[in-house]
Amino acid sequence: MSRISRRFDELKQRQRQALIPFVSAGDPNPEVTVPLLHKMVAAGADILELGVPFSDPMADGPIIQRASERALAQGMSLRRALEMVSEFREQDDETPVVLMGYLNPYEAMGYEAFAKAAGAAGVDGVLTVDLPPEEADEFVEALDGVEIDPIFLIAPTTTPQRVAAICARARGFVYYVSLKGVTGSQMADVDSIATKITEIKTHTSLPVGVGFGIRDGASAARVAAVSDAVVIGSVLVQQLEALEQNPEQIYHKVPTLVAEIRTAMDAN
Repeated sequence: MSRISRRFDELKQRQRQALIPFVSAGDPNPEVTVPLLHKMVAAGADILELGVPFSDPMADGPIIQRASERALAQGMSLRRALEMVSEFREQDDETPVVLMGYLNPYEAMGYEAFAKAAGAAGVDGVLTVDLPPEEADEFVEALDGVEIDPIFLIAPTTTPQRVAAICARARGFVYYVSLKGVTGSQMADVDSIATKITEIKTHTSLPVGVGFGIRDGASAARVAAVSDAVVIGSVLVQQLEALEQNPEQIYHKVPTLVAEIRTAMDAN
């Protein structure tokens, strides 16, 4: 059983939804990332989503685009992101880590080489925004060889037939994008999210996480009431951007926000 599956099983027994915060590796500087990951876990994060900076992050809004730009300007790369996961694992062998990124860096490294490096580093899942499941056979086979979960996106516009096909390929959990837009956009209404999750769950027993547009404890609590996991990204990255010149404050303000969201979800 993967760390992701094990963590969701533990949470189900506790009747608790997963909180999955997102940060970009190396933002606002490479020294911040690993200590921040540990502090977010201490603040209540159940699974960590680590962005692999990319020059053309087409699914991301301006906030996360700028995070990629800041990280790349300081020399961040896929290999350095994997080194960060490996460093994180020196102190935490339990918290699942999911890489979120785009296919080009994995293709450049080579699927087999990437999978072996990611497995050795302690990566548990890979969410590749621009890889449709119909074209994922080679990549998924490489991940299968090191027991890393391929995680796929489902959108509000995804047809029932394609939902079924995506669910058949997915492992770990299914990521539902709650809106028609990019990261940082306005969240869709909870009723429409609940309706789509009900449809998704007719095709899979995997947990369903919801991301895009969730910005505070109140919206996270509403989504947690109808899903298995809540993904928080842009609001955290916005904090990192605001504190770029005061990095010592990051270790307090970002985990405090994570803790506030965790508290709101638990009070649901």
